Amino acid sequence: MSDAAKSMSAAENLERAAFQNLQPAGGNGTEANLDTVLDIPVTISMEIGRTKISIRNLLQLNQGSVVELDRLAGEPLDVMVNGTLIAHGEVVVVNDKYGIRLTDVVSAAERVKKLK
Repeated sequence: MSDAAKSMSAAENLERAAFQNLQPAGGNGTEANLDTVLDIPVTISMEIGRTKISIRNLLQLNQGSVVELDRLAGEPLDVMVNGTLIAHGEVVVVNDKYGIRLTDVVSAAERVKKLK
């Protein structure tokens, strides 16, 4: 039997896979579906600015070097979650630790647009 004939014969014996409904009984499933993702860890970071430098200049950096960034002093920081901008904020000190006060949160619709 040729390879093509074997493939045709195998394809005729295939059946559609059946999957069970994963929604909990007695509810619409919205709360349970949301609970599934609420414990997924994400990385949140604050960015005060960026710059591009050559590798030559990078290798010349040492203690006391100053790297000029593309942002003005006093401008809001970018709050990133897994590399996606979600908000802007300002630096605050809370109990001798740095924190950030959110001044503007990017709407969910805008975040979805950036994913495309």
